[in-house]
Amino acid sequence: MTTQNGAPPRGAFQQVQDLSLHYNDYRPSGDAAGTVVFVHGSGPGASGYSNFKKNVGAFVNSGYRVIVPDLPGFGYSDKPTDRDYTTTFFSEHLLGLLDGIGVDRFILIGNSLGGAVSIRLTLDHPERLEKLILMAPGGIEELATYMAMPAMKRMIDNFVGGALDREGLRNVLKTLVYDEVHVTDALVDERWAILQNQPPEVLGRMIIPNMEAELAEIACPVLCFWGVDDELLPASGGAKITRACRPSRNVEVANCGHWVMVEHTRMFNAACLDFLQND
Repeated sequence: MTTQNGAPPRGAFQQVQDLSLHYNDYRPSGDAAGTVVFVHGSGPGASGYSNFKKNVGAFVNSGYRVIVPDLPGFGYSDKPTDRDYTTTFFSEHLLGLLDGIGVDRFILIGNSLGGAVSIRLTLDHPERLEKLILMAPGGIEELATYMAMPAMKRMIDNFVGGALDREGLRNVLKTLVYDEVHVTDALVDERWAILQNQPPEVLGRMIIPNMEAELAEIACPVLCFWGVDDELLPASGGAKITRACRPSRNVEVANCGHWVMVEHTRMFNAACLDFLQND
Protein backbone atom coordinates (compact mmCIF):
# COMPACT_ATOMS: atom_id res chain seq x y z
CA MET A 1 0.00 0.00 0.00
CA THR A 2 1.45 3.37 -0.97
CA THR A 3 1.30 6.56 1.02
CA GLN A 4 -1.24 9.27 0.33
CA ASN A 5 0.80 11.08 -2.33
CA GLY A 6 1.52 7.86 -4.19
CA ALA A 7 5.00 7.45 -2.72
CA PRO A 8 6.28 3.98 -1.83
CA PRO A 9 5.50 2.68 1.67
CA ARG A 10 8.06 3.35 4.38
CA GLY A 11 9.64 0.52 6.32
CA ALA A 12 12.58 0.66 8.72
CA PHE A 13 15.96 2.40 8.74
CA GLN A 14 19.43 1.14 9.56
CA GLN A 15 22.47 3.32 10.19
CA VAL A 16 25.46 2.20 8.09
CA GLN A 17 28.57 4.31 8.63
CA ASP A 18 27.33 7.89 8.21
CA LEU A 19 24.24 7.03 6.15
CA SER A 20 20.71 6.08 7.13
CA LEU A 21 19.49 3.32 4.80
CA HIS A 22 15.85 2.40 4.32
CA TYR A 23 14.53 -1.12 3.83
CA ASN A 24 11.30 -3.11 3.90
CA ASP A 25 11.35 -6.46 5.68
CA TYR A 26 8.75 -9.11 4.82
CA ARG A 27 8.55 -12.35 6.81
CA PRO A 28 6.74 -15.64 6.17
CA SER A 29 4.26 -17.02 8.69
CA GLY A 30 6.58 -19.82 9.81
CA ASP A 31 10.31 -20.47 9.87
CA ALA A 32 12.04 -18.92 6.87
CA ALA A 33 13.49 -21.18 4.18
CA GLY A 34 16.15 -18.51 3.60
CA THR A 35 16.57 -14.77 3.16
CA VAL A 36 16.13 -13.16 -0.26
CA VAL A 37 17.51 -9.66 -0.79
CA PHE A 38 16.13 -7.75 -3.79
CA VAL A 39 18.59 -5.13 -5.09
CA HIS A 40 16.97 -2.50 -7.30
CA GLY A 41 18.23 -0.72 -10.40
CA SER A 42 19.21 2.87 -10.99
CA GLY A 43 17.43 5.78 -12.62
CA PRO A 44 15.36 8.79 -11.58
CA GLY A 45 13.09 8.07 -8.63
CA ALA A 46 14.09 4.41 -8.30
CA SER A 47 13.44 2.46 -5.11
CA GLY A 48 13.37 -1.14 -4.04
CA TYR A 49 9.60 -1.14 -3.72
CA SER A 50 8.89 0.22 -7.20
CA ASN A 51 11.18 -2.41 -8.75
CA PHE A 52 9.93 -5.47 -6.89
CA LYS A 53 6.43 -4.89 -5.52
CA LYS A 54 5.05 -7.58 -7.87
CA ASN A 55 7.55 -10.20 -6.71
CA VAL A 56 7.76 -10.00 -2.94
CA GLY A 57 4.49 -11.83 -2.21
CA ALA A 58 5.38 -14.94 -4.20
CA PHE A 59 8.66 -15.37 -2.30
CA VAL A 60 7.13 -14.73 1.12
CA ASN A 61 4.30 -17.16 0.36
CA SER A 62 6.95 -19.76 -0.54
CA GLY A 63 8.54 -19.40 2.89
CA TYR A 64 11.31 -16.86 2.34
CA ARG A 65 12.12 -13.79 4.36
CA VAL A 66 12.42 -10.92 1.89
CA ILE A 67 14.52 -7.78 2.42
CA VAL A 68 13.97 -4.91 -0.04
CA PRO A 69 16.53 -2.17 0.62
CA ASP A 70 16.90 1.25 -0.93
CA LEU A 71 20.51 1.69 -1.98
CA PRO A 72 22.28 4.93 -1.00
CA GLY A 73 21.03 7.70 -3.29
CA PHE A 74 17.66 6.04 -3.87
CA GLY A 75 14.27 5.59 -2.27
CA TYR A 76 14.17 6.85 1.31
CA SER A 77 17.86 6.21 1.97
CA ASP A 78 20.29 9.09 2.41
CA LYS A 79 21.53 10.68 -0.82
CA PRO A 80 24.93 12.30 -0.26
CA THR A 81 26.25 14.63 -2.95
CA ASP A 82 29.88 14.65 -1.83
CA ARG A 83 31.08 11.20 -2.91
CA ASP A 84 31.25 8.86 -5.88
CA TYR A 85 28.58 6.20 -6.24
CA THR A 86 30.81 3.23 -7.03
CA THR A 87 29.96 -0.45 -7.10
CA THR A 88 32.06 -0.97 -3.98
CA PHE A 89 30.35 1.95 -2.21
CA PHE A 90 26.95 0.39 -2.87
CA SER A 91 27.96 -3.17 -1.99
CA GLU A 92 29.71 -2.21 1.25
CA HIS A 93 26.69 -0.24 2.43
CA LEU A 94 24.29 -3.03 1.44
CA LEU A 95 26.37 -5.54 3.39
CA GLY A 96 26.51 -3.13 6.32
CA LEU A 97 22.72 -2.94 6.32
CA LEU A 98 22.42 -6.74 6.31
CA ASP A 99 25.01 -7.03 9.09
CA GLY A 100 23.12 -4.43 11.10
CA ILE A 101 19.85 -6.36 10.98
CA GLY A 102 21.50 -9.71 11.65
CA VAL A 103 21.36 -11.37 8.23
CA ASP A 104 24.34 -13.68 7.75
CA ARG A 105 23.65 -15.84 4.67
CA PHE A 106 21.38 -14.69 1.87
CA ILE A 107 20.27 -14.92 -1.75
CA LEU A 108 20.74 -11.82 -3.90
CA ILE A 109 18.34 -10.88 -6.68
CA GLY A 110 19.66 -7.83 -8.53
CA ASN A 111 18.40 -5.87 -11.52
CA SER A 112 20.57 -3.52 -13.63
CA LEU A 113 22.64 -1.44 -11.17
CA GLY A 114 21.44 -3.87 -8.50
CA GLY A 115 22.87 -6.69 -10.59
CA ALA A 116 26.26 -4.99 -10.69
CA VAL A 117 26.13 -4.39 -6.93
CA SER A 118 25.15 -8.03 -6.38
CA ILE A 119 28.07 -9.24 -8.52
CA ARG A 120 30.49 -7.06 -6.56
CA LEU A 121 29.20 -8.23 -3.20
CA THR A 122 29.29 -11.88 -4.34
CA LEU A 123 32.90 -11.53 -5.49
CA ASP A 124 34.04 -9.78 -2.32
CA HIS A 125 32.10 -11.92 0.18
CA PRO A 126 31.45 -15.35 -1.39
CA GLU A 127 30.93 -16.94 2.02
CA ARG A 128 27.75 -14.91 2.51
CA LEU A 129 26.00 -15.96 -0.69
CA GLU A 130 23.76 -18.97 -1.17
CA LYS A 131 22.65 -18.21 -4.72
CA LEU A 132 22.69 -15.27 -7.13
CA ILE A 133 19.90 -14.17 -9.47
CA LEU A 134 20.59 -11.40 -11.98
CA MET A 135 18.29 -9.47 -14.31
CA ALA A 136 20.16 -7.63 -17.06
CA PRO A 137 23.01 -6.78 -14.68
CA GLY A 138 25.26 -3.80 -15.23
CA GLY A 139 28.99 -3.85 -14.70
CA ILE A 140 29.95 -6.36 -17.38
CA GLU A 141 30.55 -4.00 -20.33
CA GLU A 142 32.68 -0.93 -20.90
CA LEU A 143 31.01 2.42 -20.24
CA ALA A 144 30.97 3.34 -23.94
CA THR A 145 28.83 0.28 -24.70
CA TYR A 146 26.25 1.26 -22.10
CA MET A 147 26.20 4.90 -23.11
CA ALA A 148 25.46 3.93 -26.71
CA MET A 149 22.20 2.27 -25.63
CA PRO A 150 19.20 4.52 -26.38
CA ALA A 151 17.49 4.29 -23.00
CA MET A 152 20.71 4.87 -21.05
CA LYS A 153 21.59 8.00 -23.00
CA ARG A 154 18.10 9.42 -22.56
CA MET A 155 18.07 8.74 -18.83
CA ILE A 156 21.46 10.30 -18.16
CA ASP A 157 20.91 13.32 -20.41
CA ASN A 158 17.51 14.13 -18.94
CA PHE A 159 18.17 13.54 -15.27
CA VAL A 160 21.69 14.90 -14.90
CA GLY A 161 20.72 17.86 -17.05
CA GLY A 162 17.93 18.69 -14.63
CA ALA A 163 15.27 18.89 -17.34
CA LEU A 164 13.15 15.92 -16.23
CA ASP A 165 9.54 16.83 -15.51
CA ARG A 166 6.75 14.38 -14.70
CA GLU A 167 5.98 13.61 -18.34
CA GLY A 168 9.68 13.28 -19.07
CA LEU A 169 9.92 10.74 -16.25
CA ARG A 170 7.05 8.77 -17.78
CA ASN A 171 8.82 8.76 -21.14
CA VAL A 172 12.07 7.55 -19.58
CA LEU A 173 10.21 4.69 -17.88
CA LYS A 174 8.59 3.72 -21.18
CA THR A 175 12.01 3.05 -22.66
CA LEU A 176 12.58 0.38 -20.01
CA VAL A 177 9.69 -1.85 -21.07
CA TYR A 178 8.56 -3.56 -24.24
CA ASP A 179 4.87 -2.91 -23.53
CA GLU A 180 4.09 0.59 -22.24
CA VAL A 181 1.04 -0.70 -20.35
CA HIS A 182 3.45 -1.45 -17.49
CA VAL A 183 4.23 2.25 -17.03
CA THR A 184 1.19 2.89 -14.86
CA ASP A 185 0.16 6.11 -13.14
CA ALA A 186 0.96 4.40 -9.83
CA LEU A 187 4.52 3.68 -10.97
CA VAL A 188 5.03 7.26 -12.14
CA ASP A 189 3.62 8.52 -8.81
CA GLU A 190 6.02 6.33 -6.82
CA ARG A 191 9.08 7.42 -8.72
CA TRP A 192 8.06 11.06 -9.01
CA ALA A 193 7.66 11.28 -5.23
CA ILE A 194 11.20 9.95 -4.69
CA LEU A 195 12.66 12.06 -7.50
CA GLN A 196 11.72 15.28 -5.71
CA ASN A 197 14.51 14.65 -3.19
CA GLN A 198 17.01 12.86 -5.42
CA PRO A 199 19.98 15.04 -6.40
CA PRO A 200 21.46 14.70 -9.91
CA GLU A 201 24.84 13.78 -8.38
CA VAL A 202 23.45 10.29 -7.70
CA LEU A 203 23.64 9.47 -11.40
CA GLY A 204 26.23 12.09 -12.32
CA ARG A 205 28.82 10.63 -9.91
CA MET A 206 28.04 6.97 -10.55
CA ILE A 207 31.05 4.81 -11.46
CA ILE A 208 30.43 1.18 -12.37
CA PRO A 209 33.60 -0.55 -13.62
CA ASN A 210 33.58 -3.52 -15.98
CA MET A 211 33.76 -6.74 -13.90
CA GLU A 212 33.59 -9.17 -16.84
CA ALA A 213 37.11 -10.48 -16.15
CA GLU A 214 36.07 -11.44 -12.61
CA LEU A 215 32.86 -13.31 -13.42
CA ALA A 216 34.56 -16.72 -13.43
CA GLU A 217 35.42 -16.22 -9.76
CA ILE A 218 31.74 -16.42 -8.74
CA ALA A 219 31.38 -19.71 -6.90
CA CYS A 220 27.64 -19.93 -6.16
CA PRO A 221 24.94 -21.01 -8.65
CA VAL A 222 23.74 -18.16 -10.89
CA LEU A 223 20.45 -17.62 -12.72
CA CYS A 224 20.25 -14.72 -15.17
CA PHE A 225 17.33 -13.16 -17.07
CA TRP A 226 17.46 -10.81 -20.03
CA GLY A 227 14.76 -9.24 -22.18
CA VAL A 228 15.77 -9.45 -25.82
CA ASP A 229 14.20 -6.02 -26.43
CA ASP A 230 16.20 -4.33 -23.65
CA GLU A 231 17.24 -0.82 -24.76
CA LEU A 232 19.20 -0.04 -21.59
CA LEU A 233 21.73 -2.88 -21.36
CA PRO A 234 22.65 -5.15 -24.29
CA ALA A 235 21.13 -8.62 -24.11
CA SER A 236 24.42 -10.12 -25.33
CA GLY A 237 25.57 -9.79 -21.72
CA GLY A 238 23.65 -12.93 -20.81
CA ALA A 239 26.10 -15.08 -22.74
CA LYS A 240 28.96 -13.59 -20.70
CA ILE A 241 27.30 -14.87 -17.54
CA THR A 242 26.78 -18.40 -18.79
CA ARG A 243 30.27 -18.67 -20.30
CA ALA A 244 32.01 -17.49 -17.16
CA CYS A 245 29.82 -18.61 -14.24
CA ARG A 246 29.43 -22.33 -13.62
CA PRO A 247 26.88 -23.51 -12.75
CA SER A 248 24.68 -20.90 -14.38
CA ARG A 249 21.91 -20.42 -16.87
CA ASN A 250 20.50 -17.45 -18.77
CA VAL A 251 16.84 -17.05 -19.67
CA GLU A 252 16.20 -14.81 -22.68
CA VAL A 253 12.66 -13.45 -22.77
CA ALA A 254 10.96 -12.31 -25.96
CA ASN A 255 8.67 -9.26 -25.97
CA CYS A 256 10.48 -7.94 -22.93
CA GLY A 257 12.56 -4.88 -22.15
CA HIS A 258 14.73 -4.18 -19.11
CA TRP A 259 12.26 -5.27 -16.43
CA VAL A 260 11.69 -9.01 -16.74
CA MET A 261 10.29 -9.12 -13.19
CA VAL A 262 7.65 -6.54 -14.13
CA GLU A 263 6.72 -7.56 -17.66
CA HIS A 264 6.75 -11.34 -17.11
CA THR A 265 6.09 -11.52 -13.38
CA ARG A 266 4.56 -14.99 -13.15
CA MET A 267 7.30 -16.64 -15.19
CA PHE A 268 10.04 -14.76 -13.34
CA ASN A 269 8.71 -15.66 -9.89
CA ALA A 270 8.19 -19.31 -10.81
CA ALA A 271 11.62 -19.70 -12.44
CA CYS A 272 13.38 -18.05 -9.49
CA LEU A 273 11.59 -20.20 -6.92
CA ASP A 274 12.35 -23.36 -8.87
CA PHE A 275 16.01 -22.34 -9.00
CA LEU A 276 16.09 -21.67 -5.26
CA GLN A 277 14.29 -24.84 -4.27
CA ASN A 278 15.65 -27.40 -6.73
CA ASP A 279 19.02 -26.33 -8.21
